[in-house]
Amino acid sequence: MFKLKNHRYLALSLAVLVTLSLVLSGCGSKADAPKAGSNTPSNTVLKVGATPIPHAEILEYIKPALLKEGVDLQIVNYTDYVRPNLDLDTGDIDANFFQHTPYLDSFNQDHSLKNVSIANVHIEPMGIYSKKITKLDDLKNGGTIAIPNDPSNAGRALALLAKAGLIQLKDGIGIKGTVNDIQDNPKQLKITPLDAPQLPRVLQDPKVVAAVINTNYALEGGLNPLNDSIIMEDKESPYANILVVKESKKDDPALQKLAKALTSPDVKKFIEDKYKGSIVPAF
Repeated sequence: MFKLKNHRYLALSLAVLVTLSLVLSGCGSKADAPKAGSNTPSNTVLKVGATPIPHAEILEYIKPALLKEGVDLQIVNYTDYVRPNLDLDTGDIDANFFQHTPYLDSFNQDHSLKNVSIANVHIEPMGIYSKKITKLDDLKNGGTIAIPNDPSNAGRALALLAKAGLIQLKDGIGIKGTVNDIQDNPKQLKITPLDAPQLPRVLQDPKVVAAVINTNYALEGGLNPLNDSIIMEDKESPYANILVVKESKKDDPALQKLAKALTSPDVKKFIEDKYKGSIVPAF
């Protein structure tokens, strides 16, 4: 009988020790919990695709503010205009920031996608650049001008050439023009479509007199839009660069926080101070 009681006391003691150990272990886990602001499971990770300048720079600027809001912003850099929308559709990224609405609309239609804009952020005026002439009057007959080869930016470039008086497009074609819509070309210019990232480099080509270049690629190519362009779109350009998400996620709270951060007064000042007019806030 005595031995049985001892066994009961021993079992009870072990149970008390196990319970105490679990309690102390629980206290220890709270003491060792990650500090606020670190990358904890409570932070929502957002992967956002962007071209390096200025899009990734603007995203880098808002990372600290978003982390305080519980959003861990991870930037995925792209150097082309195709993969960011395809990767958004497949879910490899949560949003992208590199394009304007005409390009998005055209891409959606061509690829049967449902990506949508949730914020207008800034305008990058397109410009005409050259390493061989300093004014359009010096452009000789038969000269070659390179333009972007994607449909929306090609139409935009042709509209700028028309505004500069170098060509005339068919009536009513607007920004949807192609080289086949050139109605009058008094200097018999050779309009050559190329991949947009190549345009700053082709300025060194002896055969290319000028190129119509998007501001982001101009900046990446070491060009100063305000000083190096011969002519630029004015600030009334409708081509605002936008934050794009899948239509099914447009109301996602973390993505809405991102949109709000990108259109904050702080970001407006950052754009104005850093880019000094070569890039203009669109909000």
